[in-house]
Amino acid sequence: MQMNPSVTIERKRVDCSVLPKGWQRDEVRKSGSSANSNASSNNNSSSATASSNNNNNKVDVFYYSRALRTDVSLVPPIRQTASIFKQPVTVIRNHKQDPAKAKNDPKHGTREKPKQLFWEKRLERLRACHDSGEELDDISLPKTIRTVGPNVNEQTVLQSVATALHMLNAGVHGQSSTKADLTKNAMAFMNPEQPLMHAVIISEDDIRKQEDRVGVARRKLQDALKT
Repeated sequence: MQMNPSVTIERKRVDCSVLPKGWQRDEVRKSGSSANSNASSNNNSSSATASSNNNNNKVDVFYYSRALRTDVSLVPPIRQTASIFKQPVTVIRNHKQDPAKAKNDPKHGTREKPKQLFWEKRLERLRACHDSGEELDDISLPKTIRTVGPNVNEQTVLQSVATALHMLNAGVHGQSSTKADLTKNAMAFMNPEQPLMHAVIISEDDIRKQEDRVGVARRKLQDALKT
């Protein structure tokens, strides 16, 4: 095809591997004194015949290189150190998390270990003794302390009270349920964290007597230090 006497344009249709099957690329070449470059263009509809013959060939144009969305709920990574113990990485966030949008996962809630009722009875018939082998005398409890449970003696109550004073961070007040409820169904109304005794009411007279005992003990200690 000649546009003018000095320029000659040649069109050539060739197959291209990057285009779908049946599509061809048109190459345009110019020759002459004013033709200093070559131009090429893509023919999206190479021919009606090629398009009709390849209607069943589907081309997926989805872009798979798109980055994945980061999930903030992923488990933090583990430090890659030579330690034999796992050292999780601490996650520090620069934004506050909305408690309304936070997931209420019961797996991460507080899990309390089940406690056995009347475990103190396993310590019955066990006596403490001195280095010489002499057994210690039993400690008598005040009359205001009443035992709770089947066949629970004073020494068992003493062991439960000592354990509660040593282990509990809250106050020790005994079982708050009534005697009738505890006798009817101890499994339902018994508080395993409190000792095996009924609730004790401390009066002003009891506090005054205890203060007197503490004062006498301090004076005896002071006299012993002077001698």
